[in-house]
Formats: sequence, structure tokens, C-alpha cells
Amino acid sequence: MHELAFPLLVGLILVALAFDYLNGLHDAANSIATVVATRLLSPVKAVAFAAFFNFAAYFLTLAVPSLHAVAETIGKGLIDKDVITPAVIFGALGGAMTWNVITWLKGIPSSSSHALVGGLVGAGVAHAGMTGVKWAGLNKTLLAIVLSPVIGMFLAMLVMLLSSWALRRSTAPQAERSFRALHLASSAAYSLSHGLNDAQKTMGIITVLLYSTGYLTGPFEVPHWVAISCYIAIALGTMTGGWRIIETMGSRITRLSQHQGFSASLAGSIVVFSASTLGIPVSTTHTITGSIIGAGVSRRASAVRWGVAKNVVVAWVITIPASAVVGALVYSTTLLF
Repeated sequence: MHELAFPLLVGLILVALAFDYLNGLHDAANSIATVVATRLLSPVKAVAFAAFFNFAAYFLTLAVPSLHAVAETIGKGLIDKDVITPAVIFGALGGAMTWNVITWLKGIPSSSSHALVGGLVGAGVAHAGMTGVKWAGLNKTLLAIVLSPVIGMFLAMLVMLLSSWALRRSTAPQAERSFRALHLASSAAYSLSHGLNDAQKTMGIITVLLYSTGYLTGPFEVPHWVAISCYIAIALGTMTGGWRIIETMGSRITRLSQHQGFSASLAGSIVVFSASTLGIPVSTTHTITGSIIGAGVSRRASAVRWGVAKNVVVAWVITIPASAVVGALVYSTTLLF
């Protein structure tokens, strides 16, 4: 246990909630990119829509408490919880937030999730060396970097195929009305899955902070007040919006129809909900980008702007190592005080 004065504990929790807010702002485009690109909702309405369903995930976890498995992975599944200190938490949050701000300013849809993973691993290794790394949890998360966009892409293609067959006898106006309604419902599901998976990363960070300082004893469980605080923070961040990234996600990768928007959102929500039940802190950015590409490819490969998609992939690859380096540097600065 590492002693920490109560005011410093409160300060660190506020920094964690600031990261959660930034996560919502940075990732706002994930859950509303398709509805904005297809003009199903205006950007302002879409942001409010996504924020509502981000917070609604809180009520889902009240009904199914086991859905907090992602928080456990972040809190004790990447770095041994017994070697984590407040300085490690500060380093992790510093690394993640710095990378998020850089990519947000550049309009690059990088992953807040993997920025936090990188920051936590970088600060944890700087503190305890490689022995503190929980390789099973880290490898599972790294594998998800590759699998989530790929699965999202193929699922979107499959949904496009099945839904085309299901409405094959409909007239064009009938199909358009159906897909508008289905697209809105699938976007709500994706926003719900986004809030569920992403808010838990900060829950895990705050919970392990409380555990490491002795303010939480007994089993490693997310306190109720931590959960609701994190859902509120991410919803407020989403309300603020991430307009630069919305442009990349919604229109620069590929132009979408209502049919394609529905397929991408449904595929993405299936992947993210599945990851949440397995306790995997999957990247919602990766997932929806892969799904959008899959929906675009199903029309024709040339519909996807592969140059933009390539730049997004490069950001994915460097996110964890970049945020890990920054996390280690921020942790090292704490040793000076």
C-alpha cells in the first residue's frame, strides 16, 4: 500500500475524470460518424444523441454487473495491481492525455483506449520493470488491435449482404425509409457499446488507484460512485464533440448511404459489445473505422479512400509505443519531487 494524502488522491481522481472527458471528446466521432456522414442527424443532434446513449450504458451495467470486466482488465490485468503506485497512475494518464491531445489537434482518429494502455504499460515498466507486466492481459489487448477492425470490416460486409437480401422485394423509397430507421437504432446501439467499453478504462484506473492507496479494501470491485462519475464524464466529453475527427471518420474515408451507415454501426456494436463481455479494452475507433471500410468495400473497393485509411492505420500502430514513452517520461518526472 502506498500512502497518499487525501487532497492528492482527489487531484489524481480529477485528472482521471479529465482523461475520461477527453476520451469522450476525442472519440465522439466514433459513434456518430455514420449518422453525420449520411445526414441522418445534424452534427449537434448527433452529438447529443451519442452522449445520451454513452451515459445510458450505466443503467445497462446495473442490470448486468459482469459487464464491468473491462475495468478489471485495465485495473489489474495489464500491470500487477500490487506494484502500481499513484506515480504510475499519473504517468499513465499523462502519457494517454498527451497523445490524445496531439492526435485530436491533428484530426487523427487514434485510439484513446490504447493510448491509456500504452501510458499504463510505459509508466508501469518504468516503475517495476518488465516483471510487473501481466502478459496474458496485454497480449489479449494487443491482439484486439488487429482483430477488431478486421472483424468489424467483414461483419459490415456480411450485414450489407444479408440486409440487401432481406429487402430485395422493397422499392427504393421503402428500402430507404427502412434503412434510416435501422441506421438510427444501430447508431444508438453503437453509442451504448462505446460508453460501456470506454468509460470502464477510467473506472479501472480510479479503482486500482484506490486499491493501491488503501482507500479500497477487499475484492477488486468498481465502487458505485466511480462508475457513475465516469459515465457522466465521458458523456460530457461526447457532448463537447470532436469535429475534426468527425470529418475524417464520416466523409474522408468513404461516402456512406443509409444502408452502409446501418451496416457499419451494427457491425461495430456487435464487436464492441462482444469485447466488453470478454473484458477486452477494444478500440472503438479501430472498430468503427474497419466497419466503415467494410461497408464501403461492399459497394466497390474504389469507394474507399485508401490513402486516408492508411494514415489512420499508421496512427494505430504508433499509439501504444508513443503513449508508453510519454507515460514513462511523465512517471520519471514524479521522481524529481
